[in-house]
Amino acid sequence: QVQLVESGGGSVQAGGSLRLSCAASGSILSINTMAWYRQAPGMQRELVAAITGGGSTNYAESVKGRFTISRDNDKQTVSLQMNSLKPEDTAIYYCNALGLMGGTPIRALNAWGQGTQVTVSS
Repeated sequence: QVQLVESGGGSVQAGGSLRLSCAASGSILSINTMAWYRQAPGMQRELVAAITGGGSTNYAESVKGRFTISRDNDKQTVSLQMNSLKPEDTAIYYCNALGLMGGTPIRALNAWGQGTQVTVSS
């Protein structure tokens, strides 16, 4: 069993900042990629940012220069610093982890957090 627990969502005015955090726990052998996705009402879930175990990052064009993803491999956590927030950033943000689960046989890990609401008002 693997759990991802997110924290840090909330409401903020345009131009403000929020920091999201996500902690993974459970039977985890390794985590390759940790990522943040978001889903706005009526929209498909989209990738916001991703980071590999080696620290390589990937960002959606819409958040480049405003959001920064980071991770602590030892603590199995990932964070998303969101600056210069815009109303269009309003969505539920989900944490995702890809890797391998512990146990026999070894299985692929693809875990999701429960989501945290981010609301940006104009």
